[in-house]
Parts: sequence; C-alpha cells; structure tokens
Amino acid sequence: MEIWDLYTENREKTNQTMIRGEKVPEGFYHLSVTVCIFNSEGKMLIQQRVPSKDDWPNLWDVSCAGSAISGDTSQTAAEREVFEELGLKINLENERPHLTNYFADGFNDIYILNMDLDLSKLKLQAEEVQNVKWATMQEIFTMLDEKTFIPYHKSWIELLFHRSKTRSNKTSEITR
Repeated sequence: MEIWDLYTENREKTNQTMIRGEKVPEGFYHLSVTVCIFNSEGKMLIQQRVPSKDDWPNLWDVSCAGSAISGDTSQTAAEREVFEELGLKINLENERPHLTNYFADGFNDIYILNMDLDLSKLKLQAEEVQNVKWATMQEIFTMLDEKTFIPYHKSWIELLFHRSKTRSNKTSEITR
C-alpha cells in the first residue's frame, strides 16, 4: 500500500495523505516524477513494461516514472524510482526538474539526465521492467506508429530529445 502526500495547486504540502488507487480529493494534487536518461550518442534509455502491468502491459516507455510516496521530495522520488526500476543509484540533490507537466489531479516533474550506462549492469525490477535499450527519437516515433510504445504525443518525445541537447554538459552523478 502506497501513501501519497497531498498538495495544494501551488505545490504546498498539506499534511494530508491518500492511498494510491483512491480518487484524489477535489482541490488536492499529487506528485509524480519521470526520469529520461540520454547517452552521449543522443539516444534515450527506454524500458519495456512487464506483461502483468495493469496499465500499458508489454509497451515500451521512457527511462523511468512513478509516483512520489509520503515524505518524498521530487528529487528523492526520482532517485528512488530509478533505483527501484533500474537498480541505479543517482544523486539529484542539486538538480531541479527540467520540465513540469501539470495534469488534472497532480503534477509530474521531469528530469533529463545525461549519462553513459552499461545496460548489462542494470538490475531491472522484475515486477515492473522486462527489458531496456537505447533508442533514437526516430526509433521511438516508429514504435509509436507501431503502437509498441506508450501513446505519448510525438511532440513531447521531441521536446525531451531537444532538452537533452540544450541542458548543461554536466553529466549526472551516479553514486556507488
């Protein structure tokens, strides 16, 4: 059972919580995070969801995503999701989200990281992720057309790739 903190529309924590799966109470919002990892070749790390997922089974998705749990900051939620799904410890202490997407009952902070990874060393979360690979924007567009990728707008994928090239040359920190 996951407990989520509830926020005001201005992202102020309310000291109220809810249980994942319940309807977000009207006038409140919850926090989710997305992490998109790009390598030095300009390819995005994408993951394939397991067949048992309720939403989008077997489809490919961006590097990592999930909801913040009670007590998480945006950064700690992103760090936890990357560790849970990919077995990769990262440090986002000095990072801000590169984009925020506001939706009906919450907001999604999006982190764009540049790092080269040996995919064979990742420890995939068996309950969530069945495979990972590097993909170009065009490869993701083809997957979208083939309906093998979660149906994001191509313009959103294009924005992620563009932002990966325009952010600072700083390579995100992997902790050991």
